[in-house]
Amino acid sequence: AAQLEASGLGEQVKSWIGTGENLPVSASQIQQVLGGGKLGELAAKFGVSADQVSNLLAQHLPKAVDDATPGGRLPPG
Repeated sequence: AAQLEASGLGEQVKSWIGTGENLPVSASQIQQVLGGGKLGELAAKFGVSADQVSNLLAQHLPKAVDDATPGGRLPPG
């Protein structure tokens, strides 16, 4: 979450952590934050293309962060 916030997606991340509506993130924003190297690693790990990884993250990351932060707070550690 900190890397996303530091990369200019702070408003989106806060919405995912908070208890209100989750703001969307685009695949291109995910690509800018993670870069080709990290996306390539994830793509190889899951056997899909880097574009598919960024699309999947854009689609599922907001809900995953929301689900991992019940009560609107980051877990300790």
